[in-house]
Amino acid sequence: MELAIVVTPSETEPAINYTLVCQDGAPAAESKHPQADAACTALKNHPAILNAPARSTDRACTQQYGGPQRATVTGIVDGTPVDVSFARTDGCQIAAWNAAGDVLGPTGGAL
Repeated sequence: MELAIVVTPSETEPAINYTLVCQDGAPAAESKHPQADAACTALKNHPAILNAPARSTDRACTQQYGGPQRATVTGIVDGTPVDVSFARTDGCQIAAWNAAGDVLGPTGGAL
C-alpha cells in the first residue's frame, strides 16, 4: 500500500504532505508520516476508513463546523485505487475525518 496524504490546516497555512507506505500492516522505510505505525495499523484493521461515504440527500448531518482543515488521500490500498477528500464542515464529514484520523496525521489542530 502506498498513499500520498495532503492536509491543509487552513486557508492561510501551507499544506502538509505525507507519504505512507505499509507492508503487512507495518510502515516501510520510505514512509514520511509522523505516526506511520498507527496509520498502517488503522488501515490494516479498517481499510474501509478511506472509502468516502456517498453524499445522500436522505442522510441527515448535524450542522456543526469542525474547523477549516481539509485533506486528500490518493494512492493504492490492497490493489484498489484511493482518491478521497476529507473536510470538517458538518457532522458527517467530521465523523469521516475522525475515523481516518490516524491516517491523516496530527495536523491542523483537528482532534
